[in-house]
Amino acid sequence: MKEYKVVQPKLSFRNRLQSMEDNLNQYAREGWNVINIAPNWSNIVLEREKNR
Repeated sequence: MKEYKVVQPKLSFRNRLQSMEDNLNQYAREGWNVINIAPNWSNIVLEREKNR
């Protein structure tokens, strides 16, 4: 079974791309996979196996 998470990144104007990369890498370490990123980066949908 899968579980999903929708996150709204809080990004500063400085180092925006580095901050996004750091956040995505942290989610990846927790087992999350990116399913969708909204065109304006307003939200990101993540998925992972629930019974891991």
